[in-house]
Amino acid sequence: MRFKNLLFYIFCLSFSVVFLQEIPNTDYRISKENPFGKYNPKAPKQVQDYEELIGACNCKSERRKPDGTWATPVKTKWTWKYIMNGTAVQDMTLKEDGSNGGSIRQYNKDSLKWYVHYYSSKVASPRLGAWSGNKTKEGSIVLYKDQKAPNGTDGFSRLTFYDISKKGYKWIGEWVDKSETVVFPFWKITCIRND
Repeated sequence: MRFKNLLFYIFCLSFSVVFLQEIPNTDYRISKENPFGKYNPKAPKQVQDYEELIGACNCKSERRKPDGTWATPVKTKWTWKYIMNGTAVQDMTLKEDGSNGGSIRQYNKDSLKWYVHYYSSKVASPRLGAWSGNKTKEGSIVLYKDQKAPNGTDGFSRLTFYDISKKGYKWIGEWVDKSETVVFPFWKITCIRND
């Protein structure tokens, strides 16, 4: 009987060791202590490009109307957090007008680029729009997606985060031609940190 108990004890101990080794380190997940998650040092260092945006900001979002004038600013809360155990970034907007949106942001070590997939409550799209780009030497984050102008001219949707600091940041969405000499801003957001 003692031998069977000893075997059972060894089996349980072996199983526990194997099981515990397979549990990934989740120290970087969102938790009570870290409501916005934490950067995982095993992730590419570029995941920290968004470090000063992590948290929550009160923002003013302005979109261009069809007549070319700017619409009345909409109050928006923009929240950022580390996800996927600190290896990627997610942002979400909650707007006073009831519309919401967000992005999943992953850095690809092979292409050396950020890939950003945008989603919105206004349109349930079968395919998410995707932008790619990087942080500049000046500290801005610039992302591009191929997009034609309404008249058919080839160009890009260019999204830029700039004036990034611990106090907040600014963001602008623009259509630019392929040479980036023609620039048409269509959306701008100004954010002040509130967390």
